[in-house]
Amino acid sequence: MQKIGLEIHGYINTEEKLFCTCKSIHGIKNAKPNTNICPICTGQPGSKPMLPNKSAIDKVIQIALILGCKINNELIWQRKHYSWPDLPKGYQNTLSGPHATPNAENGKFLGIRISECHLEEDPASWNPQTGEIDYNRSGAPLIEIVTEPDFKSSEEVANWLKQLITTLGYIKAVDKEAGIKADVNVSIKKTNNTRIEIKNVNSITNIKNAIDVEVKRQEKELPINQETRRYDSIKQETQKMRSKEDAQDYRFISDPDLPIIKIAKDRIAKLKKTIPQTPQEKLKNLTSKHKIPKRSAEILTKNIDLIELFEVIINSKVNNQLATRWTTEELLSVLNYNKKTLEDIKIDPTHFIELLELLENKSLTELKAKDILRSWKEKSSSPKTKGHSQVSDENQIKTWARKIIKDNPKAAEDYKKGEKNSINFLIGQVMKLSNKRANYQKVRQILEKEL
Repeated sequence: MQKIGLEIHGYINTEEKLFCTCKSIHGIKNAKPNTNICPICTGQPGSKPMLPNKSAIDKVIQIALILGCKINNELIWQRKHYSWPDLPKGYQNTLSGPHATPNAENGKFLGIRISECHLEEDPASWNPQTGEIDYNRSGAPLIEIVTEPDFKSSEEVANWLKQLITTLGYIKAVDKEAGIKADVNVSIKKTNNTRIEIKNVNSITNIKNAIDVEVKRQEKELPINQETRRYDSIKQETQKMRSKEDAQDYRFISDPDLPIIKIAKDRIAKLKKTIPQTPQEKLKNLTSKHKIPKRSAEILTKNIDLIELFEVIINSKVNNQLATRWTTEELLSVLNYNKKTLEDIKIDPTHFIELLELLENKSLTELKAKDILRSWKEKSSSPKTKGHSQVSDENQIKTWARKIIKDNPKAAEDYKKGEKNSINFLIGQVMKLSNKRANYQKVRQILEKEL
């Protein structure tokens, strides 16, 4: 039997670092090395920290509320000492440790117990091959979420993490572009639950694979003592780094340069009001109340902006089936093609509803509607603009059809010789000539008749 616990680290989504006003930029957005730095985040002698970033503390409280944790109202910053090139001060400021009170504790999320979650600062980035250190990350606010060893398999871990990331995305508290990393604790019954820690595993795929590799190793080697290991994704193995440290190895002491943080009850209550329904709650609502197919509902609930747009749409008079298809297929297709998210485009739900209503009452062709949707690269506009309406007038379509037949004699001749697919080319040309406004069914009928 496997026992698996996680210590999950994610970057808090804030403009500034934890104890200074330098920009908090990391992940794929990272700037040129050592450009977002100051004496505070590089640990220069005599520098003192500023008051902790209020926004970072608020976001940790929001995360704790989502995880069902008890929020603690008096927090004392600790210095966690260790000697490593990426730690300019020689210690890390954290709200964890043997004598610390974490931001929150004793929660539960999707059946997994949360022992605590707390705020801390990120070290710098050290390249052991070159010896170079980039301090851009130093002092960036991190959240650590610690679970109990309640997971029984790597698959359970991967599925739970996916849902955690989606849920945290609803409050935009964690930088999704920077991803997460985790320290993974694994033990099996054969070893009397001797705990092995795998440090700094990034990506859900690597976390799952590291667990599988370590379980196989423990079944074969039966470890006796606790130790810390690293995961090599290329060799598909875990390698020993050191014997497991105890808390006293870090020499935790309270930080005299930082004040006690007091969290008022009304602050917690105010933040609680900002928490939306969870993806799981929204999924249940979509499938039970609105009868949206589960697969479509799962796509919709992966992103808070998408589901909130969809909820406005389905509360209008638009057909649910039409709204579902155009949101989960057409809209997402346009966003993916342009490599954008709904955060990047200002789409007025009223405009989207108008588009669907025009489609439903056949005032727009599907091709024209897709054209309009593609034009919303930065922001939406009303699709009721003159010149978009569907053309169903047979005389006008006949005029277009005759012109296309005349301009494309080979395709017309091929159709007459029995190559029925040729008509699809001719239909496409009529639709192009009509600026995608011609009624598709009538175009086919009139072309067939004319040919």
